[in-house]
This record gives sequence, structure tokens and C-alpha cells, in this order.
Amino acid sequence: MDRYLRAGRLATFAYFTLNGFLMGMWIVHIPGIEHRAGISHALLGWLLLLLGAGAFAGMQATGPLTDRFGSRTVVPLSAALCSAALVLPGLAANAWTLGAALLVLGVGNGCLDVSMNAHAVQVEQGYRRPVMSAFHAAFSLGGVLASLVGARTLSWNWSPVTTLGAVALVGLAGTALAAPALLRPAAASRPVDAATPAVNAPRKTPRHIWALATLALMIMLSEGVANDWSALHLRNVLDAPAATAALAYGAFATTMTLGRLLADRVAARFGPVAILRHGASVAALGLTAAALSPWIPLALIGWAVFGAGLSGCIPQLFSAAGHADQGAAGTNVSRVAGLGYLGMLAGPAVIGPLTHVLPLNLTLFLPVLCCATAAATAGIVRPSRHAPALREAETV
Repeated sequence: MDRYLRAGRLATFAYFTLNGFLMGMWIVHIPGIEHRAGISHALLGWLLLLLGAGAFAGMQATGPLTDRFGSRTVVPLSAALCSAALVLPGLAANAWTLGAALLVLGVGNGCLDVSMNAHAVQVEQGYRRPVMSAFHAAFSLGGVLASLVGARTLSWNWSPVTTLGAVALVGLAGTALAAPALLRPAAASRPVDAATPAVNAPRKTPRHIWALATLALMIMLSEGVANDWSALHLRNVLDAPAATAALAYGAFATTMTLGRLLADRVAARFGPVAILRHGASVAALGLTAAALSPWIPLALIGWAVFGAGLSGCIPQLFSAAGHADQGAAGTNVSRVAGLGYLGMLAGPAVIGPLTHVLPLNLTLFLPVLCCATAAATAGIVRPSRHAPALREAETV
């Protein structure tokens, strides 16, 4: 069993890294794709909504499919779809074809996001201790790898379609290699309480899951704000040079990745409630310091602390959703991931209009409020009596 679990865990790492790498390669090539399609920045912004819509639709469709057919079947199919779809934006010659390409890529990304997280829940059930955060760190590392590979291929003057086509082939090959190591449900699960509902019984998503999804929306809204507004905050509010302003997002992303690498050990020692409560509190304090700071170094520290605090929050929410009901893990994860993804998209969009009535630094108190709410309601991630027993210390 241990050998199969280790192989399943490595395969899960591979799919999370692949997902981060695929989406990172798309991001790196946005300027070239925009130029080929002959569209404006404004139109690109609208077309990106199709990417989000496709991802949300894919998430909601894949959850029930994962529960019915198993993540061992759905994960490779989703990864293959996401890999193959990556080349489509590179082929787009106008706004219409780019919009269609982004919709398909979004669907593939959403399918892979939910199915691989559902499989991560299976692995965590087998290990009987927290392992979710490390998988999310692997996604971040995939993005870093994409930035390095993309920078190299761009320096070689490779066209977007050439690079994305090559990456698509690599993704398909990696998908095929990792698929045999994925866990079957019986290999990952443990006996559950007799009161647990039958796996195939129809279920209505409980309010507890929607509450987790709402917190995911708040946390990922905060993360989206950091992605799109951290550099602008230093540039526009503190008059930092462009190169220095870029360090704000770098500080946030670095501490988030490092935090996710460490969060599983902390969760095993202190429990998921402590991770969410103290992590969200630290994030709120860090962003408050950044928003109010008149000094560039302190603002950079604030963004770094914000990333460290947020780093372990989302994995706890995904894990709690997946463990709440073994038979509906895919569906429950899809609800949390879906609303969280909407939050990621909504954060930057909400801040923009707010800057017309408030200074940019004051609009950052919206994510501060979201983090404070998550900290105050952190008890919601406490494992229920029907969830598989993860090794957990007393929650704080």
C-alpha cells in the first residue's frame, strides 16, 4: 500500500506541476498571441473572461464526473485536454478564433484543476496526514518553470505556436507517463463510519460546502488582487521605479510558494483551523502594513507577509471540502474551486472601479476585510466526525 501511495503522490505532484506549467506558458506568450490576433488590450481583457467562463464550466462539470468515474480516469483525460488546448491560442488569427481557443483552454484548465485536487484528497486520505499544500506549491513551481522556459524560447525567437505546440506534446507525454500511477479509489480510501452516505446516492450540496466555497472566494479574491495590483500599488502610490515595483509581486509569490511547502507540516502539528485562522490574520496584517506604509521597503515586506499568510489557506479549504463526504469529493471540491476561481477573477475587477472613488491603497482594505472574515470563521475547516481521521493536534 505504501508503495502505491508514494507512486500516487508523485503522480499528483506531476499533474499539479503540469497544470502550473501549461497555464504559465500561456501567460508568458500573451503579448505575442495578442499581436498575432491583432487585438487591443481592452478586447483582450474581455476575451480573458471566456477563459474564466470556460474554467468555471469545466470545474462544475468535472466534479460529478470525478465522483462517478474516479479521478484515475478523469485526471489524465483532463490533462490531455488542457495540454492539447494550449496550442489553440497560438493558432488564433483574430478575436473570434482567440475567444474560442480561450474558452476551450479554460474548460481544460477547470477540468484538470478539480480532478487533480480530488485525487489529492484521495492521496491525503491514504497518508492520513496533511499533504495538500505541497501539491499547490508544485503548481506554483510549474509557473516558475514556465517563466524560465518561455524566456528562453522567446530569446530564440520561437513563435508562440511553435513553443506552445512543443509544450502541448510534452504535456501529453507527461500525462501518459503519470497516469498509471494514479490511485484507484479502493487504494486510497479507509473504512468510514457506517453512517456515511452511500457513494452513489444522489446528494444535494450541503450548506457547509457552500460556506467553504464562500471563504475560498474571499481568499482567492485577495490573491487575485496581489497578482494584478501589487506592482501598481508600489508604482502609483509610492512612486517606486518600475523595476522596484515588480518586486512586490515577486515578494508575494515567493513567500506564498515557500509557505505552501511548509504548511503541511504545520497543519499536521497544529491542525487546519490554526493554519486558516492565523494565516488569514497574518495576511490581513501584512496587507494593512503594505497599504498604509509610506516607505517602499516596508510595503515590500507587507506584500511578502501577505503571501506567507495566504499560502496555506486555500489548501485547507480544498482539503476540508474533499474530506467532508468521500462519495462526493469531486463535486464538493468543484463547488469550492469554482467559487474560488470566480473570486480570483473578481478581485482585480472590483479594485479597478473602486479606485475611481478611493485611493488605490485604501481599496486594498477590501481583501483585508476578506482575510479577517476568513480568520474569524476558520472553525469551519475542523474535520467532521465522518471525515477520515487525519493526524491532527488540537486546533487553536
